[in-house]
Amino acid sequence: MVAISAAIGAVVAAGAVAAAGPWDGGQRKAERRHAAARDGRHAQPRPAAAAPLTQGAPPAPSAAPVLAAAGGGAPETAAQVAARLAPLMKSPALGTVRTGAVLDVTSGAVLYDHGSGIASTPASTTKLATATAALGLLGGDHTLTTSVVTTAPGRIVLVGGGDPTLELDRLAADTAAALRARGTTSVRLGYDTSLYTGPLMHPIGVNENLAPVTALMVREGRLDHSTSGIAKRATDPALAAATSFAALLRGHGIHVTGHPARGRGAGGTQLAAHQSAPLSALVERMLTDSDNDLAEALARQVAIASGRPASFAGGAQAIRAALRQYGVPLAHAVFADGSGLDHVDALTPATLTHILALAASPAHPELRPVLAGLPVASFTGTLASRYHGAVGAGLVRAKTGTLTGTNTIAGVTVTPTGRVLAFSFMTQGTTNPVSAQSALDALATSLSAP
Repeated sequence: MVAISAAIGAVVAAGAVAAAGPWDGGQRKAERRHAAARDGRHAQPRPAAAAPLTQGAPPAPSAAPVLAAAGGGAPETAAQVAARLAPLMKSPALGTVRTGAVLDVTSGAVLYDHGSGIASTPASTTKLATATAALGLLGGDHTLTTSVVTTAPGRIVLVGGGDPTLELDRLAADTAAALRARGTTSVRLGYDTSLYTGPLMHPIGVNENLAPVTALMVREGRLDHSTSGIAKRATDPALAAATSFAALLRGHGIHVTGHPARGRGAGGTQLAAHQSAPLSALVERMLTDSDNDLAEALARQVAIASGRPASFAGGAQAIRAALRQYGVPLAHAVFADGSGLDHVDALTPATLTHILALAASPAHPELRPVLAGLPVASFTGTLASRYHGAVGAGLVRAKTGTLTGTNTIAGVTVTPTGRVLAFSFMTQGTTNPVSAQSALDALATSLSAP
C-alpha cells in the first residue's frame, strides 16, 4: 500500500507543480442536469508517467474551472486531512467496506491513505479509466465516422462507425443528393455493423441503462426523446437505425425498395459520411451524464486502435494496456466492460486517484477532458441534485458510481487556500444508496471546508 501511494506521488510530482497556474478557462456550456439514473443503479506500478500515447498537438477543450481557481496557498498536512475524514469514514451508511485516498495535486503529497491498495467494485467510476484510455490512444480531436456507400448499381449500405450519438437527418440529405447526382432515384438499402464483434448484450443482460452494443445506432437506441439516463431501448438498434434512414431517404425523394437487410459495405464507393463530435466532447458527455452507451462505444474504439477485437473483452483488455502505458497502478484491477455496470469490475482508490492526478498534470494536456467532464457538485450531470447548501457545491467535481450495494466517488476539489486535491472514496455492502451518497458527499465536502 505504501508503494502504491508513493507511486501516485511520484507521477504527479514530476509535472504537477505548475498545476496552480490558470488554464484555458470557462465552464462547459450546455451541461446536462439529468441525475435521475445514477450510473446504472439497476443493474506493479511504474515510478513515472509514460509519455502521451498520441502524437502531435493535443486538443484544447475547456479546462476544469476548479483548476483555474487553484492557488499556491499553504498545504494541509496528512494529519489535518485524516482528522477531518476519520470520523466521517465511520458512518454506518458507508457499508461494510470503505476505502479512500487523497493527494495534493500540486505537490504530489499523499494526504490520506485508507486501504488505497484494496480493489473493490468501482461502478461508474470505471468510466475514468475508459476516458483516459480513449484520449490517450485516439486523441481529443478524433471523430467517429458513419458512412453510406454504394456496392452495386441501385444498392447502398449504411456503415456503422460506432457513434452512439448518431443523428441521420443530414446524412440522409447528403446521400439523397449524391444519388440524384448519379441519376439514381431507387435503391435497396443494407446496413453494416461489422466494425464490432462479440456479444451485443452486456453480461448483466437487458437493461434500460444500456442499449445492445452495436456499431450502428441512432441516439443510443432510445425510443423516447431523452438524451441521458434510463430509457426504453430498441431491441435491435441497428435495424431501427436503418429503418429510420430508409424513411428519411424516402422523404428526400429516393425510393427504397423492400426492407433494410444486413450487408457489408467493404469495397463500396462512399456517397456521404457523418462525423461525430470530437472525442473530447464525447468523453465530457460520457462523464457528466454517466453515459453507459458512450462508455461501451469508446471502449471498443480503444480496442480497435490497439488492434484488439471490438468487443466487451477486447475493450477491457485495451483499456488495461493503455493505462499501463501511462504508468497507472493496476494491482488487483479487473476490467469487464467500459461502463462499470458489471460487478466483476475491480479498481483501487490508488488507481482512480492516480488517473485524476494524471489528468490534472500539465504533463498530460491530452487528458484534460477527463477533468472538464466531471460533474460539478450541485450544478451539473449526476451531481446536479447533490451537495445543495454544502460547502462543496461548485467546488467538488467528481464522477460517481452506484450499483446495488456499491457506492463510489472520485474527483477533484479545491481547499480554501487554493490547493487542488484529488480524491477517491469507495464503499461496498451499502444498504441505502441515498444515505451512502450523502456520506460520500460529506467526505468530499470536508476536503473543501475551511
